[in-house]
Amino acid sequence: MAELKEKGDQFDSPEDTAHGKGSKRQEEIDRIDQLAMTAGPTLASFAHLDEKKILRKMDLRLIPMLAALYLLSFLDRGNIGNAKIEGLTDDLKLTPNQYNMCLTVFFFTYAAFELPSNILLKRLRPSRWLPFIMVVWGTVMTLMGIVQNYRGLLAARLFLGVAEAGLFPGVAYYLTMWYCRHEIQLRQTLFFSAASIAGAFSGLLAFAISKMNGVGGVAGWRWIFILEGLATVLVAIMALFVLHDFPETATFLTEEERAFVVYRLKYQGQVRGADESAPQVEQAEEFKWKYVRQAFADWQVWCSIVVYWGIVCPLYGIALFLPTIIKSLGYTSSKAQLMTVPIYIVAAILAIVVAYASDKVGKRSPFILGFLFMMIVGFAMCCGSSNPKVVYAGVFIAACAIYPSFPGLITWLSNNLSGSYKRSAGMALQIGIGNLAGAMASNFYRDKDKPRYILGHALELGFISVGIIACIILMVSYTAINKKRDRRMADGADSQYTSLELSEKGDKAITWRYML
Repeated sequence: MAELKEKGDQFDSPEDTAHGKGSKRQEEIDRIDQLAMTAGPTLASFAHLDEKKILRKMDLRLIPMLAALYLLSFLDRGNIGNAKIEGLTDDLKLTPNQYNMCLTVFFFTYAAFELPSNILLKRLRPSRWLPFIMVVWGTVMTLMGIVQNYRGLLAARLFLGVAEAGLFPGVAYYLTMWYCRHEIQLRQTLFFSAASIAGAFSGLLAFAISKMNGVGGVAGWRWIFILEGLATVLVAIMALFVLHDFPETATFLTEEERAFVVYRLKYQGQVRGADESAPQVEQAEEFKWKYVRQAFADWQVWCSIVVYWGIVCPLYGIALFLPTIIKSLGYTSSKAQLMTVPIYIVAAILAIVVAYASDKVGKRSPFILGFLFMMIVGFAMCCGSSNPKVVYAGVFIAACAIYPSFPGLITWLSNNLSGSYKRSAGMALQIGIGNLAGAMASNFYRDKDKPRYILGHALELGFISVGIIACIILMVSYTAINKKRDRRMADGADSQYTSLELSEKGDKAITWRYML
């Protein structure tokens, strides 16, 4: 245990650098860390603590605020779809290609800035970084309400991508610094379900705000951007006082509870070797660029990106074009806005139920694969029928498959990356490069293809099919690697390595088991 401590703590707070080794905060972190490291080789020293009670405390202090942040993020990036059917394209005299380009450019800057932002989140304080980027994108969103032409809207969408880039991958990674991998999907889903709620809320809010058309001489679609942007800035100011950084400094936990949370995170994902008194921990580290390079070189990151594309293309197809698709079926703008609401509500409920089940059984891939096939059914219905009810049912089924599978995939990769900086970089790569699919999906549904949008639905089916193949490759590969490591462990191969050597290998260690 001592040599692991000498190497450093994987979960050292980013405030180490900010406050210096002799600060009171650093002394507190060191004390918590020492208590976690010296508590013994098992959880017996913490047996008197109520783990469920501690988890509830963490849930109540973390999840509601994080969900609110993501709700506003998804609301602000997707409300352009609501603004479109309220007159945005007519007032700005946008051609269909110009409108699609405004959707597309968001994802270029969004993808480019996700990895740098995740590295900054680890090195800086999340309670400062996340509210800061929120204020920036809230300001950009508000200014979108006063753009006068195509160039103005295009520039605003570019800067919106820069500002929003850090939130989703940052929070998805941040949660892994609090929760063990067998319980993380439910929390990721509670956080991500804000996207479903945002979809429902966006339709209701757009319907209400559009009634302000003409107030102050301002068009209704402009009020959508202005009011939702101001709401984001206000919530960002609140988040500044509500967000917590890392378990080592969580004031809502006692010192012993903080040590317990740190301890349980250290000893996840590994099996004991021949030395039963020294279970291996995740890769202990301070920041080095080699951890970022390891993420770039890891095959599972790139394979998961392909699965991600199979989910995110449909996700953004639904998020950006659902009101347009429904309106093209012959409904009014107001009714189309309202008809999006039940889709998102049902999807959110299903996502939470599935996440609970996934954590309970300790499996990710069967749920992800099943929902990918369910997406195929939904989009096939859209392609194969011109009946508005069938098409509506198709997008309903597709959405109900998309929203549970997305957090499942994010969780699956995070479960299988060891080392906090490698995990941070890997998740940022998955989400960053994966979200380039949003740039593609932004051009799937062209005005000239309405009302059936067969090309758009067919392209979604293509991406889903490739995602299924990549998902099966991951499942087969993880199973084979785990079995190989089991055989080597049975032969005593782990005894050839020290605790420190196994720790440095991270998820490549013989003691690490990939989660299926």
